[in-house]
Amino acid sequence: MRRQEFHASEALGKRLFSELEVIQVAGIGTEGQPVLKSLNGVVDEGWICFHGSPAGEKTSLVGRPVVASVEETVTRLPSYFMDPQKACPATTLYRSAQAHGVLQAIEEPVRKARVLQRLMEKLQPEGGYVPLDHDSPLYRAQVKGLLIAGLPLDGLTTKAKLAQNRTPDQREMLLGKLWGRGGVGDARAIELIREANPQTPVPAFLAAPEGTTLHAWLPPEDASAAAEVLSKEYWNDVFTREELVRAHLGSTAWVGVKDDAGVLIGTARALADGGKYAWVYDVCVRTDWRGRGLGKVLMRLLLDHPAVRRCSVVRLGTRDAQSLYEGFGFVPLTSLPPRPYATTEMLLRRASSNQVGPSPGLPTDLSPLHRPR
Repeated sequence: MRRQEFHASEALGKRLFSELEVIQVAGIGTEGQPVLKSLNGVVDEGWICFHGSPAGEKTSLVGRPVVASVEETVTRLPSYFMDPQKACPATTLYRSAQAHGVLQAIEEPVRKARVLQRLMEKLQPEGGYVPLDHDSPLYRAQVKGLLIAGLPLDGLTTKAKLAQNRTPDQREMLLGKLWGRGGVGDARAIELIREANPQTPVPAFLAAPEGTTLHAWLPPEDASAAAEVLSKEYWNDVFTREELVRAHLGSTAWVGVKDDAGVLIGTARALADGGKYAWVYDVCVRTDWRGRGLGKVLMRLLLDHPAVRRCSVVRLGTRDAQSLYEGFGFVPLTSLPPRPYATTEMLLRRASSNQVGPSPGLPTDLSPLHRPR
């Protein structure tokens, strides 16, 4: 039986089944043998659905009780986070969901095609194919011949092991340890732990002015809000909102500040190689929240981000915020002694970056870009 403190919402379980790529399905086949399959699946009308050959092990589970499960590792906690000697405290934080029920074949051609279309949207979101239609000559035979099976999500249980069994002080300490380690996914783990345990004290590195919360990692859905904050700033005059969204999703480090309602009101990001250079971009606070020190807390957190703090040189450009950055030790390049060799700063400006697939050729427009702040 699952420990009560680790139970999570049904909505999270449905989201895990919708977003995670691989679903495990297990049951007893028609000949009494255990069957376990790893499948690509999607959620359609409250069912977990997948496709397969009309004959084979998967088919032997149709009409029989099965369990479907997904699991996502959030982060691993080494023993020394909690105890300097004992191995026992080592553990893994994760989120998982299970659904129990009878696996059923889906026969309606319209729904079969819709399931296959959703599967393509999940695995190939960039498109590049003719959308699936049950009556299309391209797909009619495949839709008819494939097995599409589904399991209603009525018997859904969800588990999120995110340090709920720790004391608030232990969780605060754990957040600091994860930030200090700075491994892949640790910034996200910090925010998932905070979300699951809202009573956890705010660690010093996430301290923010009253009425706001500072975030070491932001979910992809916040990229549109960041683009909204930034779209009217002078240094983004040559970029579309779509390009701003992609820029944030592709950043090495991205931090933000939100108001009490959870609305993003400030953002900062960086591209970094983890050793030599980091470039800071798009440091911005919404106009109605300026003058409260939010720019400073964003920069403090961004510069301390593991991807940035390990870089020897951090660069940025600005037109009018020199005083903010000078407070963190930034100096104009013109104030530094010249290097013992000459260099030429060069730029390639692409006419468009929205096409799917390889670039058709180099653009001819190489006019200068405003350097982002």
